[in-house]
Amino acid sequence: MKAILIRFITLAVLLTVFSPASRAQWTQTNGPYGGSIRSIAVSGTNLFAGTDHGVFRSIDSGATWGPVNAGLTDTNVLALAVCRMNLFAGTGGDVSGATNPGVLRSSDNGSSWVAVNSGLTHTSYPLPVHAFAVSDTNLFAATDDGIFLTTNAGATWTGIGLSYQFNALAVSGTTLFAGSWYSGIYRSTNVGANWIQINAGLTDAHAISLVTLATDLYAGTMYGGICRSTDNGTSWTAVDTGLVNPYVNAFAVAGTNLFAATRDQGVLFSTNGGTIWIPVNNGLTNPDVNALAIFGTHLFAGTRGSGAFSSSDNGKSWTSASIGLPYARVYALAVSGTNLFAGTDGGAFCTSDNGSTWTGVNSGLTVPFVEALIASGTNLFAGTSGAGVFRSSNNGSSWTATNLSSSPTYVTALAASGMNLFAGGANFGVSRSTDNGTTWTYANTGLGYNDVYAFAISGTSIFAGTYPGGVFLSTNNGTSWKPVNKGLTDTCILSLGLSGANLFAGGFYGGGVFISTDSGSSWAGTGLRDADVSTLAISGSNIFAGTYFGRAVLLSTNAGMNWTPVNTGIGNIDVTTLAICGTNLFAGARYGGVFRRALSEMITGIASSSTQSPAVFKLEQNYPNPFNPSTTIRYALRQRAHVTLSVFNTLGQQVATLVNDVQEAGYHDIRFDATGLASGVYFYRLQAGTYVETKKLLLVR
Repeated sequence: MKAILIRFITLAVLLTVFSPASRAQWTQTNGPYGGSIRSIAVSGTNLFAGTDHGVFRSIDSGATWGPVNAGLTDTNVLALAVCRMNLFAGTGGDVSGATNPGVLRSSDNGSSWVAVNSGLTHTSYPLPVHAFAVSDTNLFAATDDGIFLTTNAGATWTGIGLSYQFNALAVSGTTLFAGSWYSGIYRSTNVGANWIQINAGLTDAHAISLVTLATDLYAGTMYGGICRSTDNGTSWTAVDTGLVNPYVNAFAVAGTNLFAATRDQGVLFSTNGGTIWIPVNNGLTNPDVNALAIFGTHLFAGTRGSGAFSSSDNGKSWTSASIGLPYARVYALAVSGTNLFAGTDGGAFCTSDNGSTWTGVNSGLTVPFVEALIASGTNLFAGTSGAGVFRSSNNGSSWTATNLSSSPTYVTALAASGMNLFAGGANFGVSRSTDNGTTWTYANTGLGYNDVYAFAISGTSIFAGTYPGGVFLSTNNGTSWKPVNKGLTDTCILSLGLSGANLFAGGFYGGGVFISTDSGSSWAGTGLRDADVSTLAISGSNIFAGTYFGRAVLLSTNAGMNWTPVNTGIGNIDVTTLAICGTNLFAGARYGGVFRRALSEMITGIASSSTQSPAVFKLEQNYPNPFNPSTTIRYALRQRAHVTLSVFNTLGQQVATLVNDVQEAGYHDIRFDATGLASGVYFYRLQAGTYVETKKLLLVR
């Protein structure tokens, strides 16, 4: 029976792989990963991360992660806890549309979840849950409407007083502490039957994190830094030497070492009970840290937008631990040579293998939010939200802040023309540099107070797409601007593009795509209407439009007269940016990372990368990884060869043969569907002539 099953799986995989229809579609690349980590929990050898896209589990100390969300009705996970061999998730109403927050329980390490909200209600709906605390068999939950207790693993909950919003809990012996959103800290010594407000000396009534270390209690606040109490909360003293940012999200304790997670100062470390704090952020590219946890000898930090980081030396150095976590939000794509760069809410990433692998390139970037990218000559420029423009002359290996002192620091668009560099942003219009960003000057006359989101340059004409002012034109290098909006019925312009003498503008308030054949003097609607267009990419006479709200990517081959959806495989995603790199079109998503599709599948006259002869034989890492239930394996053949591609379990038993045939030189993509196989580590081996290489993949259900 087992042999029959394996043959059936193999046959199904081969049919999927070699079906022409299955190849003509978008493929999700292997990153960039990141996302926002709200909470981290440890259960035995399992490490869990609560995110705004559900719960993710790692069984290899954070090296790789996989989603464990079956039955999880709300994927905005704010809190995690382990009690009585069960894993609990506190949720808060999901950004992707879920409206049923509360508590869910898993008794199988996240493989399945059930809602356990009986008694945890406010009027007609469960409550958002911000924090948990465990004391023996008691599980406490901090919610928008007070503290709740369950003594039977969530089967029923009982309110134990205090109807305020609470964000933090801590237990010390038989004493329970609760941190509220606006009225400080409360203490109960009888399981919540009675509470006492304990705020004497507390520097801020917004108590958002609590932790105990030996007999001391520590409170992290929103505006007042860290306070310590040595008398069970009766009195408090500020302990914030070395703390620059007062917003403290979380704590972690390892022996006598105390760690604090802050909003803008990263992780701080104290060995003397909080008297002195030392920043420990080497390698931690995002200073906005939401969660901390100790897992064996490692300290894990969960960030807002950049995923997870791991440290094995008390935070002195950090490495990214985000493979398989939610995809980062992608704001911008740029091409420099054979490299594709992505700007995300977790920093800048680079791929040189069409998305099979992504590498963070953030050294020198002081903020993680990269909203604009452009390559100009040997330089790469990044526009950030909060720190202006950065320049790299070594493909992102290191960045240097340019002097954008003459403008605010929120940059949403970049463009280059000869020696001139233009930066557009929120509330300041346009700034111009004539020396690679060393100095900047305002170039705003005539723009008013419009936000600039896009540029297009044709000869001496520079066009700026703005919100809410439509399109502006400058013919004197940005010295002055004038509106050119005749016929433009949507003046929220987030994208511009040029195809020959035609100028295209994407309207984001349902206007679709507009065309001007006279340098913006007049506009006309195209065949794409009633669409929210966020980005345009042009290849010759072919125009691609990326949209929000279900229409993804559309193509016009006749100057916008007609549009065809080219969405197979990309699903119902919001496309934020498009870029053409080599023979592929890449799409960055608001949620979902970066997708890739061969141009030859959508338009004629484009050579497929699979026909190009690589210089070497190479087996690439599968993507996505971890996966469930399917993944893509890519390999390169330097010359024609007999190819065998097989999958094995950890016992060395072959579970699938994906290829056993003679293949031509080039790049080959094979999709492996593991339906029917158990979760765990597998190995895939490529043999092409005398070349043999093996890599590991992880199936997580």
